Amino acid sequence: MTSIQNTNASGEIALAPHSSVAIVNNASTNLPALLVLLLATGAGLAVASLYYSQPMLGVLGASIGASDRAVGLVPTLTQLGYALGILLLAPLGDRYDRRRIILVKGAALIAALLLAASAPSIGSLLVASLAIGLAATMAQDIVPAAATLAPESHRGKVVGTVMTGVLLGILLSRVISGFVADHFGWRVMFVGAAASIALIWVAIWRGLPKFKPTTQLAYTALLGSLGQLWQRHGALRRAALAQGLISVGFSAFWSTLAVMLHGAPFHLGSAAAGAFGLAGAAGALAAPIAGRIADRRGPELVTRLGSGLTALSFAAMALSPLMGAHAQLWLLVASAIGFDLGVQATLIAHQTIIYSIEPAARSRLNAVLFVGMFIGMAIGAALGSLLLAQWGWMAVTILATTSTLSALAVRLWPGMTRAN
Repeated sequence: MTSIQNTNASGEIALAPHSSVAIVNNASTNLPALLVLLLATGAGLAVASLYYSQPMLGVLGASIGASDRAVGLVPTLTQLGYALGILLLAPLGDRYDRRRIILVKGAALIAALLLAASAPSIGSLLVASLAIGLAATMAQDIVPAAATLAPESHRGKVVGTVMTGVLLGILLSRVISGFVADHFGWRVMFVGAAASIALIWVAIWRGLPKFKPTTQLAYTALLGSLGQLWQRHGALRRAALAQGLISVGFSAFWSTLAVMLHGAPFHLGSAAAGAFGLAGAAGALAAPIAGRIADRRGPELVTRLGSGLTALSFAAMALSPLMGAHAQLWLLVASAIGFDLGVQATLIAHQTIIYSIEPAARSRLNAVLFVGMFIGMAIGAALGSLLLAQWGWMAVTILATTSTLSALAVRLWPGMTRAN
């Protein structure tokens, strides 16, 4: 694979028509299946680190003597760290060898997970949570790497496969952590997570090729270009805003579920909260269908369908006070399947939109989208914990429904269709 390049006055590498966005050493036209699996696994394990804590919050607080409100800051700081890492670190993928960046972040993530495992107090756990969020952004270096490695004719399939790994990492992480926390303790879960990252780190070191940068911009100019991309592309602003609003409801649900199930009338442990990840995984596995619809009918339709399904699923949870405990659980399961499908379908459609804007700036475009998404995650975790403590589960349901209806309004807003 070759690329005809020259550097313009601003430091960006200009690419000739039909050339590749970046050069990968020894790249071939057919990407090996094992390499795709490696990328999907690496991205999934990295992003899973953000969510291991959520089903464990009910037992974690009692273990270290922290209040529900203080424990609610654990997922908040993790998501905030991820948003900061995407903003400050992910753009480096356009400037430096992505392989080296992935390896450095992987080593940092191992250290942060071990710090969480040994945390003696809520204060040190919060510091570790922020560090986990920063380092877990290696997942957002792996996805653009997959897009760069893949030949044009198979790019959508490869990126979709890697994103499936990300989605399964998000959802199954809760199942695993809930089970491990109940049977072996929450500290063991963090140690196990560090071990999994160490194993994938070795595999990436051995199997991932090197990448050449697509820009020569200095770091400050690279960060400055994020603002320029934001100002230049209405499609990017719209995608980031809509995905961020959806993420508020998504995070509010998952960040409060364990605490809610821990109390009356359910009195369930971490394993039960984590098992809801299986319901979400069922929805996420249907996300490739959304990708095919986007290919045939356009991503705009998928963003509207996904936002609408998410809002409907959250709104359905308002019926829970009319039901018994057993029926409420089944309603929560059905809602989790629905809104996880909606959230992931909308995300895939938004990525399809932004990756087509400027191929040479994929890392930075991806960074802007995910900063919006994880700011929404952090807000949702913080507001969800506050609302649950002050007004109960119905307040969380209202927040989730309102935020996702707002996202649907963004996608339906008149006059914005041409901007995607």
